[in-house]
Amino acid sequence: MGGFSFKKLTFMIMIVIFLWCSNIERCNARRVGRHWRASDSISKKKGKNHGYNNHHKGNAGKSKPKTPIPKAPPLPPAAAAGPKGGSSVFNVLDFGAKGDGTKDDTKAFQAAWAAACKVEASTINVPAEYVFLVGPISFSGPYCQHNIVFQIDGTIVAPTGPSHWASGLFQWLLFTKLVGLTIKGSGTIDGNGAVWWQNSPYDDDPLDDQSKLIFPSKNGTLPNKPPIPVRSSLGGKMPSTKPTALRFYGSFNVTVTGITIQNSPQCHLKFDNCIGVQVYNFSVSSPGDSPNTDGIHLQNSKDVLIRSSNIACGDDCVSIQTGCTNVYIHNINCGPGHGISIGGLGKDNTKACVSNITVRDIMMHNTMNGVRIKTWQGGSGSVQGVQFSNIQVSQVQLPIVIDQYYCDKSSCKNQTSAVALSGINYENIRGTYTVKPVHFACSDNMPCTDVTLTNIQLVPQQERYRMYDPFCWQTFGQLYSPTVPPVACLLVGKPASNKIQGDSDSC
Repeated sequence: MGGFSFKKLTFMIMIVIFLWCSNIERCNARRVGRHWRASDSISKKKGKNHGYNNHHKGNAGKSKPKTPIPKAPPLPPAAAAGPKGGSSVFNVLDFGAKGDGTKDDTKAFQAAWAAACKVEASTINVPAEYVFLVGPISFSGPYCQHNIVFQIDGTIVAPTGPSHWASGLFQWLLFTKLVGLTIKGSGTIDGNGAVWWQNSPYDDDPLDDQSKLIFPSKNGTLPNKPPIPVRSSLGGKMPSTKPTALRFYGSFNVTVTGITIQNSPQCHLKFDNCIGVQVYNFSVSSPGDSPNTDGIHLQNSKDVLIRSSNIACGDDCVSIQTGCTNVYIHNINCGPGHGISIGGLGKDNTKACVSNITVRDIMMHNTMNGVRIKTWQGGSGSVQGVQFSNIQVSQVQLPIVIDQYYCDKSSCKNQTSAVALSGINYENIRGTYTVKPVHFACSDNMPCTDVTLTNIQLVPQQERYRMYDPFCWQTFGQLYSPTVPPVACLLVGKPASNKIQGDSDSC
């Protein structure tokens, strides 16, 4: 027991001496901090397996280690001028934008994009209460990070001088080869289209051929082109090619919501070769007589949802072109405009493929057409699996249209081949018309098949135009309920000599 007590006492004395020496070292360290850091570095090497590194990090605010902390690679000059503190929000004002509506802010937008492009889920902020003058610009991938947000709460306006526009430019704001891009906000994109409409109203953009059905002339030619009431006092002739305001090309999972696009020189919003598109709570605002100003234009795109939007323009509220499949459109207010259209398809003997299209819960007021399919003679391919339902029309000239003799010239050559139309369903289409309730003009060589009508109730407005009866040509299908007015011209069953599509025609 005595031996044990002596050992215990000796151990306690050693602990006291150790603590006393440690206290003296701390005091010396306060006097000569430089020597303390040197000895600390030695201790760190000896005790790296005893958790000392974590203890040292806790004192980082009191003393800096001799070895510098590695830094991230420097950003390019444009990005380095951006937001401080590692923020993922890039305000265009921080990159030199003035937002006064007169100074050219194009370079500032390019610099903000160059910075945001390198940060996943970053945001470019276009703040409210500013007007940004931006020339033609491309926001390009494919090496940008994913899920970038373009927050537009201010106004972006297009320049009106010809010097800002290269000849043959097809778009103003272009987004290409991006993944997960979102355009949102409460702001406005203004294309200043009046100067384009005034300077070259019809050079490259002929009138919608449907006008021949509404204003038929005695010799079957197009009527005289009406004057463009929108006038611009701005001088200089703009290029003949009118640009689309906002275009997306080759992108995946694109969303546009909240913003308004107005007065585009041509199409307002275009998706080309895109997969996974959402457009909602979106507005288009242009005069009904502005030439060829489609609201939303789809081409070679699939898995598209367009909903809960207001579209007023001078052409189709929504235009669905070749290569589109799995398109769902609902809860749209359309007007003025030319309605919702599939086509024109098959122009210049081309092949067109469109399938699985649903258009429902639509309000149309004062439009040229309601729901329309239009193709040129000489084309190939097919349109199949189309559902038009719950369409309310008011003062619409031609609520239901299939036109396989579409022609945007004074005359077109008659050709036998055609884009095949089948599985076209019309259900619950009601309201008033001013010219003709139903117009089905299908190909002689490739009649329309499986066209169905259910709960169609269309009554004449009886205001300005002469009323026409429903018209059908080479249209086969079935009435699932009585129609108002009666569509007695629809042929029941299948065509007796329906041409079988070859491999080159099928989609």
